[in-house]
Amino acid sequence: MITKIEGLIAAPFAPMLPDGTVNLDLIPDYYSFLQKNGVVGAFINGSTGEGVSLSQKEKQQITEAWTRQNKQHKALKVINLVGGTSYQECIESAQASEEAGVDAIAILAPFYFKPTTGGQLAEFCAQISEAVPNLPVYFYHIPVLTGCQVSMFDFIQAADGMIPNLAGIKYTHEDFMDFLTCLNFKDGKYDMLWGRDENLLSALVLGARGGVGSTFNYAAPLYHELIRAYDEGNLLEARKLQQQSIDMIRLLGKYGGIATGKAYMRYVGLDCGAFRLPVKNMTNEAYQQFETDVRALEMEPFFSKIQD
Repeated sequence: MITKIEGLIAAPFAPMLPDGTVNLDLIPDYYSFLQKNGVVGAFINGSTGEGVSLSQKEKQQITEAWTRQNKQHKALKVINLVGGTSYQECIESAQASEEAGVDAIAILAPFYFKPTTGGQLAEFCAQISEAVPNLPVYFYHIPVLTGCQVSMFDFIQAADGMIPNLAGIKYTHEDFMDFLTCLNFKDGKYDMLWGRDENLLSALVLGARGGVGSTFNYAAPLYHELIRAYDEGNLLEARKLQQQSIDMIRLLGKYGGIATGKAYMRYVGLDCGAFRLPVKNMTNEAYQQFETDVRALEMEPFFSKIQD
């Protein structure tokens, strides 16, 4: 039986020191921060976590730091992204992740030599999954970054049976037809985790009950309220809350993209440093204007809190 994850899974940022090295000492406070704000999981070393910009050693150190906290507190599901272009390297990461004590791993589509069919993609993932047969495996679908346009319905049909430990898909794309078809595959066999925070409400309507998102780091209360409103049938309130999410996310585009997420973290009191090149970081002058724009959103009650 596949254990499905319900609730908000944050995609943590890789905390960095001013010299550009990984700040492992921040992870205990980061773990506690997510726990206090009702987050149920951490999807580490992904896009938000700069996994593609980190060395194998750094990713392993981050994995061990998160699982060390989980062994003490057992509060979050830790999913580690091991995917890349080399399945042999992914196997090494998957085995190290299992030894560290993760709850699951995730695999990314190879983004240089790209598979063109669901079968090819499933074969690639099977090579990795076979090396950790007792560990749940998710596929991370984010075609905007990988360039792999394979339909997830084609993938899941090919993977079913080929990958016995496949748990589900982290679905970061806007193809609701494909998502719903995967959600209904074999009476809802697989765990379909939604990955677009700005249209979480639409995914809830289709039947999603879990999501992975970067904005869950710093605005978890907003999404808790959105889900509550939807569950209570208050669609008017749910739509208003989703619009607040969209207004908040629009500032990412205004200030240069993904690195703006770390500016939000600084705003709520957990400074994760800067992104590595080639990602462009915000200047101190821009951050002052950013703070003004954030206050204009008038959503202070919906930001994650450092303390209860």
